[in-house]
Amino acid sequence: MMSWRSAYWLCVLAALSVYAAMVLWTLPTIAREAGGLPAFDLRPFGYSEAEARAFLTALSAEGRALYTGPQRVLDLFYPALLGISLIGPVLWLVRSGLWRAVFIGVILAATASDYLENYLVAGLLAGEIEAHAIFAASRMTMLKSALDSCAFVIVLVLSTRAGLKKWKKT
Repeated sequence: MMSWRSAYWLCVLAALSVYAAMVLWTLPTIAREAGGLPAFDLRPFGYSEAEARAFLTALSAEGRALYTGPQRVLDLFYPALLGISLIGPVLWLVRSGLWRAVFIGVILAATASDYLENYLVAGLLAGEIEAHAIFAASRMTMLKSALDSCAFVIVLVLSTRAGLKKWKKT
């Protein structure tokens, strides 16, 4: 039977593998198939209605198929795997129940906003291109980006703090 630590590290490895596939294959290819315009997921400060329409107009049939096929499948797994990968250090390094709950709450909110962004972007790719749909997808991309940044900072600070404590003991 696999230990929970082994399962955790398997999730981290899976998250890194899925991320590598997106960064090295699907997202650059989607951008190339959209005349160099980045995918919605890669616009942390959001996008205007005009920018969204320009991307959707420039996106080739092959790019759309990649975005709605392999990229969507990868993005089905990535948020959960990333969330697990970020929650692990919080569970190991935070003793206070309140802070642990706050930090895990941020990570879970980031994960949920990523899934909601994926849902809204799928709507755009399927032809839901009313102004309110574009606005909602853009705002969710911004929220996901902000929450992901907070989650990464939390884990970085916790890990640095733990490393410094260990270093001081030696």
